[in-house]
Amino acid sequence: MRTLGGRLVPVALGLLVAAAGCGASDPGLGASTGAEGAGSVSSVPVPSTGPTREEAGLDPCALLGARDRSSAGLTSPGEPTTVAGAPACDYVEPGAFGVTVTVDEHTDLEAVKARAPRAEELRVGSAPAVLVADRDADDGTCSVSLAAGRPGVSTVHIDVTTADFQDTAQACARATTVAELIEPEVT
Repeated sequence: MRTLGGRLVPVALGLLVAAAGCGASDPGLGASTGAEGAGSVSSVPVPSTGPTREEAGLDPCALLGARDRSSAGLTSPGEPTTVAGAPACDYVEPGAFGVTVTVDEHTDLEAVKARAPRAEELRVGSAPAVLVADRDADDGTCSVSLAAGRPGVSTVHIDVTTADFQDTAQACARATTVAELIEPEVT
């Protein structure tokens, strides 16, 4: 749950799929000692098994520039956060809606579809994507998961929740717009 317009808001499915990577750990630091075993201790980085987020170059708050935010109806920069250990960026328009962009290193589109059998397959620019929403419930939530073509990143999730928990069609339109805006940055 997160606070949006003074109300607790349930997290959309796209945020839940980020949890698939939970338990993965970042490389730690090794230590070495001097020749006598009691000398100075120094930190030596342990080699990484894959590209880091910095190498992948995907800062979720940097994916939407000022012009893109304006096109998506966002009036201010997002706030860095994490979702299930994955880097994310929260944008909140008080009394209207919230958008969360999550860079997911572990969950691919097949895993998203497996968790949400009613997911709708679509293309966003040149990238395959899936849209997850309960249109029958019309609860004002929608998630678009976009396949990323960057090393170390599987998907980018765009989750939208309306403040009044109504108008899923509007939430999906906004999630798709944000996906279209960031697609060139993630493919």
